[in-house]
Amino acid sequence: MGRRRLGFWQWFAVVLVKPVMTVWTRRTWRGMEHLDQDGPVIIVPNHISHADPLVSAHFVYDAGRWPQFLGKASVFKVPVIGWILHRCKQIPVERGSVDAVKSLDALVKALDEGGAVIIYPEGTTSREPDLWPMKGKTGAARLALATGAPVVPLAMWGPERIFDPRRARINLRPRIPVTVVAGPPIDLSRWAGAAPSRQVLEEMTDVIMLRLRDMLADIRGGTPPPLWQRATRPQPDRQRPETAA
Repeated sequence: MGRRRLGFWQWFAVVLVKPVMTVWTRRTWRGMEHLDQDGPVIIVPNHISHADPLVSAHFVYDAGRWPQFLGKASVFKVPVIGWILHRCKQIPVERGSVDAVKSLDALVKALDEGGAVIIYPEGTTSREPDLWPMKGKTGAARLALATGAPVVPLAMWGPERIFDPRRARINLRPRIPVTVVAGPPIDLSRWAGAAPSRQVLEEMTDVIMLRLRDMLADIRGGTPPPLWQRATRPQPDRQRPETAA
């Protein structure tokens, strides 16, 4: 959805939020060309801070797209707030219930309408002590498999300076440096038409998360840890046979 088609409440959100973010952050934006002006796209950012949605929304809007986030369905039931979220084209998601299928239908509908849907594959802020990406959940892969929409990675570094989840501290000083880089769509073609088995979805998710990890390493420098530690079986304690003296 291009800016020319924004409704009143969407413009209201822009007028309310963008000036604050413009003062609050000093931005380095790269890769906006990977977010085409039209057509469906699944955007998958790494998740390092509760400030991520503000920063990623700013980037996606500046790239010419309207960001559509997933939100807990309960929030959409709050008077006034839920009404505004619906008018701003945000998407309610039922979690851990039989209505989860309806959430997938809502996402598919948003993409069918040419939307730019933002999904955090980790599902929560990173638990890594240095905020490197973790092993992801399969929601983004499932949506990509169901729709064939391109999956664009979005690597961010800097929102943790606005709100540090490790210390639960917010920083209100202006001009906090943030870097956001969009990469080219991730090649998931080898799974096109595959059944959404657990193995297929986990393989797709690992490819997504490894791309995000490598992009973040380019921004931050240093060597990232693995996304997960493979379980190792304990080795039996083998004693050497005694030899005769």
